[in-house]
Order: sequence, then C-alpha cells, then structure tokens
Amino acid sequence: MNENFNFELKRIDDVSIFKLNEKRFDAQIAGLVKGELTILLHTDEINKLIFDLSEVEYCDSSGLSAILLAYRIIQSNEGNIRIAAPTKNVKSLIEISQLDRILPIFENVEKAIEDLKSE
Repeated sequence: MNENFNFELKRIDDVSIFKLNEKRFDAQIAGLVKGELTILLHTDEINKLIFDLSEVEYCDSSGLSAILLAYRIIQSNEGNIRIAAPTKNVKSLIEISQLDRILPIFENVEKAIEDLKSE
C-alpha cells in the first residue's frame, strides 16, 4: 500500500485550494487523503475549500467518499466546497453519482474562487 500521496495546499485570501497531484484517486490513497483533510479542516479553520482534480484521471467511490468527508466537515463549520477542473471521466462519475447537486463543479480553479468569494 502507498504510504503517502502528492498534493498541494494553497491559500488565496480566505479560499483554500487542495490540489491532488495523483493520476488515481482510489482506495490506495483515499484513506490517506481523508486523514490529511480531517487534520487540515479541523486545525486550519478552513471553511472555503476547492478540490482541484485536474491531475486525476481515475476516481472511484473511495475517492468520492474522501470528498464527501471534506464536504461534511466544512458544512458543519458553515463553509462551502467546490470541485474544480475535473477530467472528463471524473466529472462523469460525480454527475452519475449526483454529487454535483451538492458539490458544484467549475471548469477551472479561478471560476471556483470567484463563486466562493461571491457568497
């Protein structure tokens, strides 16, 4: 099992951007992502989060559950989350699972930032 994963966390004003620099967002790393996000969201007072999925070519239900965990934590802090730049396959999975109803999808990070700042 993979013991780490590659990601970047950036802040632009009060918006945090979590970019997953992995081709696969599946059971191999989903648990690690959940752990990292749980720590970040509980300790860094993040209440506006963008998931940048531009590097992810494959995602399964484990990856989606990590995103949903972040959504639940942020919702409990009255915050918001957005999905940015998903690849075609990942976007299809999000839409098929109807998560786009609660997780708005934007074609790039800049548009997701604009949307979060308008709230």
